[in-house]
Amino acid sequence: MSALHELTVALGARSYPIRIGRGLLRDPAQWRGALRGRQALVVSNTTVAPLYQPWLAPALDGLHWDTLALPDGEEHKRLEGVARIWDTLAQLGASRDACIIALGGGVVGDMAGFAAACWMRGIDFIQMPTTLLAMVDSSVGGKTGVDHAAGKNLIGAFHQPRLVLADLATLDTLPDREYRAGLAEIVKVGALGDAPFFAGLERSADALRRREDRVLTAAIAHACACKAGVVMRDETEQGERALLNFGHTFAHALETVTGYRLLRHGEAVAIGMVLAARLSVQLGLAPAQDGARLRALLAALELPTQPPSALPADALLAAMRLDKKNRGGALRLILWRGIGRAFIAEGVDEAAVRALWNAPAE
Repeated sequence: MSALHELTVALGARSYPIRIGRGLLRDPAQWRGALRGRQALVVSNTTVAPLYQPWLAPALDGLHWDTLALPDGEEHKRLEGVARIWDTLAQLGASRDACIIALGGGVVGDMAGFAAACWMRGIDFIQMPTTLLAMVDSSVGGKTGVDHAAGKNLIGAFHQPRLVLADLATLDTLPDREYRAGLAEIVKVGALGDAPFFAGLERSADALRRREDRVLTAAIAHACACKAGVVMRDETEQGERALLNFGHTFAHALETVTGYRLLRHGEAVAIGMVLAARLSVQLGLAPAQDGARLRALLAALELPTQPPSALPADALLAAMRLDKKNRGGALRLILWRGIGRAFIAEGVDEAAVRALWNAPAE
């Protein structure tokens, strides 16, 4: 096992550790103690389960446990999948001290966490993210839920995990496109509130693209620490935590309108950040050169910076109106004043957003 990076999300009785390193899934000492009862359900998907579920099985020997492999893909992040988790918990006879282990990417983590939040009004769950995006974003902070036909993540709950275990060995089998999608969320951390970190990413873009272990581990640890800090200050997104959605209102609209099949979440976030930066420039809030730096870094990491062509602006705006950050029927977006200086913009003019969607590519 490589060097272990550990930090704590300090939320009183709901505090939990984040552990980052290689070989953690195979080491029961890193996670077995987080199970407080004798029942466990490993929730994964059809892609990940065959690869990594065998790593967990020896440590679960002696417990009353079961597994469930859900279909892979954002398009399956629906209540029907959560109902399958509940059905399996019922068959297991899961009581209040049972634990769900979420072994997979963000879709698995979100669905398993939501199922845990609802079963008997809340049971334990452990996040074992196997994608870069889930390691640096969705596994930390307790946001759980599913998509609705009208929009992304409209049904959900805040439910903190008992433990986040990020085993870097799982990234060795991650396809390049999925890996690059995770890099977008690392860039987001610098773009919204950490200009020195952003500059460091610019310098290390080649190493990140090549998956150099030392650089990647440091980036993951820093991103997790930044998110943990925000969550500790604003657990249920009443203020500062909304900044973590930089680029996401645009991204979620793109995902919704394209049916979650055309873009990976991180790819949509990359495009969304560029659009948020462009809108900030057009509204006179930010310098154009910072937006150019953002586009250049994303391009260096082989991420998209332009939305797909010929998407209907009306449909995109309709999806944006359903964003959870909105208040009083007005658009509430995360914009920026430049790299590292994101802020919440209230009552953004829809005409400006429509013009942005209709604008030709830069």
